[in-house]
Amino acid sequence: MERKLQIVVLDGKALNPGDMSWDALAQFGTLSVYDRTAETDVVWRIRGADVVFTNKTKLSREVLATNKKLGFIGVLATGYDVVDVKAAKEFGIVVSNVPAYSTAAVAQHAIALLLEMLSNVGRHSALVQQGRWSACPDYAYWEKTPIEAAGLTMGIVGTGQIGQHVAAIAEALGMKVIGYAPRPKEGFRGEYVTLDRLLKESDVISLNCPANAETIGLINRDTIAEMKNGAIVINTARGALVSEGDIAEALESGKLSGYGTDVASREPLPIRSPLIGAPNCYVTSHYAWAPLTARRRLMQISTDNLKAYLDGKPQNVVS
Repeated sequence: MERKLQIVVLDGKALNPGDMSWDALAQFGTLSVYDRTAETDVVWRIRGADVVFTNKTKLSREVLATNKKLGFIGVLATGYDVVDVKAAKEFGIVVSNVPAYSTAAVAQHAIALLLEMLSNVGRHSALVQQGRWSACPDYAYWEKTPIEAAGLTMGIVGTGQIGQHVAAIAEALGMKVIGYAPRPKEGFRGEYVTLDRLLKESDVISLNCPANAETIGLINRDTIAEMKNGAIVINTARGALVSEGDIAEALESGKLSGYGTDVASREPLPIRSPLIGAPNCYVTSHYAWAPLTARRRLMQISTDNLKAYLDGKPQNVVS
């Protein structure tokens, strides 16, 4: 009798907290799904598996070396730095990721952070609930003056698909769009400029680039000093792109008028992070990617990646 394919999902809770089905993956073999996996449990959980799916659980060279049967790793995300892809290639393991599944959702979230900082909707809704408007002698009440987006300059760092979506929405709001990328992408709506010029001219800077040797720590005390006084920084890419201590310091001094982020250098964000309590700092909990429509897309592409591998035509290969 033909042996069933052994499939393991190491940390499926984020993708599917219970509002979807794993049946699409289960059709290919025996499926074991874990909500999350501690580092000490990875080796025994992947033992004997032919296929492993991971989101944030790390698969190092040492871990991969313990399973000679493993042929395919599906990363349940776009970023694949949790897998030692060099080792995987040496061991003959195909690694596939899921590009572009959350483009619209992440761009939407970046603009949501921006609009909160410009219009202070959440703050003023809370003030109304506290009775501030009811006690006001005038028909209009505001605690912090809103800022109009039209006419501001949006600087996009990283002009891939998400950066391009952010640019398109910013343009629709009447903002001037400029961008920087080491390798310019076709389809970017704005003007390409140097990073120095982007830092100097932008009222709002949106980070939409990967974390690599060129970008880790990109926003720091020195680069913040080059920015306009009162600039806003938005980060829906990776927490490692910024020095969080320098960001907090710039918010305290007023050099930055706001920082909006959905990512942090450590996740979950430690309660002692310099971002906690920093003025005009808006931190959301890495959920920009998580609308149900986006997660369904992620599940479907992950399933398609496995099927393509089994058919001998692997797709979205990063190893």
